[in-house]
Amino acid sequence: MENILLYALPPIAITIFVFLSGFFIVKHHTAVVVERFGKFRAVKHAGLHFKIPLIDKISDRYNMKIQQLDVPVETKTKENIFVVTTASVQFKVNPDMVYEAYCVNEPYEQLMAYVYDVIRAEIPKLRLNEAFESKDNIAAKVMATLQDKMHQHGYTIINVLTTDIEPDAHIKNAMNRINAADLEKSAAEYEAEALRINILAKAKAEAESKRLEGQGIANQRREIAQGLMESVDVLGKAGISSSEASALLMLTHHYDTLKGIGNEGKSNLILMPNSPQDSKEMIHNMLVSFTKNIPAEPENDGHKIIRFPNQAENPSGDYEILSNQL
Repeated sequence: MENILLYALPPIAITIFVFLSGFFIVKHHTAVVVERFGKFRAVKHAGLHFKIPLIDKISDRYNMKIQQLDVPVETKTKENIFVVTTASVQFKVNPDMVYEAYCVNEPYEQLMAYVYDVIRAEIPKLRLNEAFESKDNIAAKVMATLQDKMHQHGYTIINVLTTDIEPDAHIKNAMNRINAADLEKSAAEYEAEALRINILAKAKAEAESKRLEGQGIANQRREIAQGLMESVDVLGKAGISSSEASALLMLTHHYDTLKGIGNEGKSNLILMPNSPQDSKEMIHNMLVSFTKNIPAEPENDGHKIIRFPNQAENPSGDYEILSNQL
């Protein structure tokens, strides 16, 4: 009896081991395909399952989570500039269509082939700048193609993103130089416009200042002339002739000028001779120049009588000039 148990124990242990090996666990978000003698048998999802040892086997495991496949595609634009466009495809296996996915050999290669086909058909229609601007449109066309082709194979396309369009390094450097030159040109134009506006503003301000200064000078001269007229009238009423009044006013202005120069701490003026004798000569010369164009009256005792405007006659009949009295 003992010998029988001794011989029967190994086969029993092997049988138990083989039987237990038929149990298997499928993780969450995973699906497995069970084959029997090389033929599709069933799809098993998450949980504890049993397969007949040595008859059934697990053929494939499928990740049911969302996956991403980055596909770099080298192609050229309408200007014959070669670029590398990277498309990121986000997809997952449809839990209800695992058998269809099981029937596809190398599904990633098929996804990449469809991406190549769409991008190489769209990018050559566009210039480089247009390609950058049309990234979303290109991604939408790739997604539409993949959804149509891969859904029947058990794959659901979640999203497609055109993540990068990379031209050659020399092309990028040239584009950067072009953009830098354009920006410098715009900056120069703005600076020139600002300078023009500044010059115009200064010119307008200067013109307005000159206009106001001219008005001030004109008003000043008008007031001076008015003051002189009033002074001459007052002196005329006092019995002083216009020539004498003019000489007196000139002499007064002359000494006022000297006083103003003396009050200045610093002055670059050149002072002409200003002694009384020089002043007498200056006033005499001025009066002579003023009386050149004034008609003379007939001689009286051998002297010509010269009348100034608004000049009253001297009762004694003598008309003396102030300059002779200095």
